[in-house]
Amino acid sequence: MSPAVRRLVLEHGVDPTKIQGSGKDGRLTKEDVLAAASAAPAAAPAPAAAPSAPAAAAPGRQEERVKMTRMRQTIAKRLKSAQDTAAMLTTFNDVDMSAVMATREKYRDSFEKKHGVRLGFMSFFTKAVALAAHDIPAVNARIDGDEIVYHNYLDVSVAVSAPNGLVVPVVRNADAMSFADIEKAIADLGKRAKEGTLTMDDMTGGTFTISNGGVFGGLMSTPIINPPQSAVLGLHRIEDRPVVRDGEIVIRPMMYIAMSYDHRLIDGREAVTFLKTIKEAIEDPTRILIDL
Repeated sequence: MSPAVRRLVLEHGVDPTKIQGSGKDGRLTKEDVLAAASAAPAAAPAPAAAPSAPAAAAPGRQEERVKMTRMRQTIAKRLKSAQDTAAMLTTFNDVDMSAVMATREKYRDSFEKKHGVRLGFMSFFTKAVALAAHDIPAVNARIDGDEIVYHNYLDVSVAVSAPNGLVVPVVRNADAMSFADIEKAIADLGKRAKEGTLTMDDMTGGTFTISNGGVFGGLMSTPIINPPQSAVLGLHRIEDRPVVRDGEIVIRPMMYIAMSYDHRLIDGREAVTFLKTIKEAIEDPTRILIDL
């Protein structure tokens, strides 16, 4: 089959094995291919493709818009304000909770029987903050224009979870309160937060904040300052970790603590010293009792 004949075969789509060649030795000629192409029935037109059905929406992929509550809007504005105005920095330390846990276990029943409230961790940390703030007053102060306002009292804002978000009611004069009074105040504020009965007076005027992310299982965080305060202490979950004591590796219940602070007011040395004082007070609660 010559190249010219082969090209015609391909162009017309005929089967050369079914064509009787009229050339020399029965070879196909161009005329043979053209005649076979003319005699072949016209190919039926291909049926039109059915229009494709629109793709079904994937199940579960929905969006819902919900207007922010006034409380959520207030929280968002205050937290953003803290980031916009403060030179915020966070420093960390870890605390051996053995002594506090042993004290709670030893006096748990008698404390609750006498005071009608459980002895928790928050009273220990609140008292430790009061002790440390006495030595580092900048953590219990705020910036007002070009002045620093120092407080000779400690009003602790305690971050608690409420149905519409996190709120920070205030335990006033916490530095002058007993362990039992602190626990009662926190229990009352937490109860009213869940019931939604806190007032604006309950949530304004704090001078320092304690946020316990450990109740939700948080290992470590960088809490955000509650303006116009200058610092916030973040507590976290307790977990057994290996530590070195007297040259030996032992297992202790440890907690990471974090303090975010306004670097415009608090120096790094002061932040580290503050956390170190809290660590020492929690690891040896006797320091709290004798103001050491």
